[in-house]
Amino acid sequence: MSLDNAVLTTDNCRYCLMCRHVCPVGHVTRLETLTPHGWGLLISSVQRGLATWTDSAVDKLYSCADCGTCQSHCVTDQPLPAAIAEARADVAAAGLAPAHVVALNQTIERWGNPYREQEPEAVSGTGDVALFVGDEALYLWPDGLQAALSLLRAAGIDPVLIGAGRNSGYIPSSLGFPETARRLAAANLADLQASQATMLLTLNPGDAYVFGTLYSERLGIDFPANVELKEVTALLAERLAAGDLKLRRGAGGPPYAYIDPAHTSRMAGRDAAPRQLLAAVMPAPGRELFWRRERTHPAGSTSLRFANPMIAEHLTYARLGDARAAGAQVLICEDAGTLNVLASLAPRFGLTIQGLYELLAEQLEGTQGN
Repeated sequence: MSLDNAVLTTDNCRYCLMCRHVCPVGHVTRLETLTPHGWGLLISSVQRGLATWTDSAVDKLYSCADCGTCQSHCVTDQPLPAAIAEARADVAAAGLAPAHVVALNQTIERWGNPYREQEPEAVSGTGDVALFVGDEALYLWPDGLQAALSLLRAAGIDPVLIGAGRNSGYIPSSLGFPETARRLAAANLADLQASQATMLLTLNPGDAYVFGTLYSERLGIDFPANVELKEVTALLAERLAAGDLKLRRGAGGPPYAYIDPAHTSRMAGRDAAPRQLLAAVMPAPGRELFWRRERTHPAGSTSLRFANPMIAEHLTYARLGDARAAGAQVLICEDAGTLNVLASLAPRFGLTIQGLYELLAEQLEGTQGN
């Protein structure tokens, strides 16, 4: 998307309030400037010469969570998140991006991820199925990665691991550094080509969105047409239904809720598979949160955790409060980033955080259950 196209989008959004009620940042800040139409009005005003990129204006621009909830609730499918990312790129190119965001991009340029000073792992071997590991699963919630691999192998799939320790490209794209994002995308797709896989699995909906949509929409990079893109939860649910994955039902426990990960609203229909898997191992149905499925609000695990940590933390507080209000004592998710931020604050709410993949792996037939 060029900046001219971004401005066309923001012109359409600046006085429209139809998605305002679903914006998570607007909910936790209660500031009209930090809502979709507020960001649209800000960007279009700068382009008209009615405002400038002052420190205050830049701070507001970098307060969007880039979660996609606004676009998923737009009847005309306005790509406002991509337009905001393009405006950030314009700000960064002018040398006006926040210093901590610039420093973060430099870290990602050097190491391929923002979490550890360690280069991505090389691809080893080839196969029909590849699994994109990324950086969060490897560095923030490694037990979930190992459990997912155990589940896949129990279902007869031994994937080639690609992109281990490398960001998908979402973070730099979101924060206004598309060239960094393109380099990461090129490296991830080179790994995919080296694996010779015809199916790419992702551990969460965020990575599925990046490969399936963000690369083409924001970076002008096409995902290989001969490769099927699928989430691990969807594949496991299919194998479970076919009888190729055997799970046993667990014993009773405290009330639980499944929390849809960040970017769920961008992936229509993906919310059914994890619930089907939970229904196979849990003795009773879970509680449902208010902000769920197509209206999912993210915890503070999006790019916002780097751009505006305070607002990101309040998004996490809000998700934990949602769980407590639903009567849940255990909160379950498969996304490493979401699990990481929830676990950091869950004790304040008296909640336990449980990885979905670990929970399912414990209930594999032939393993020792709890």
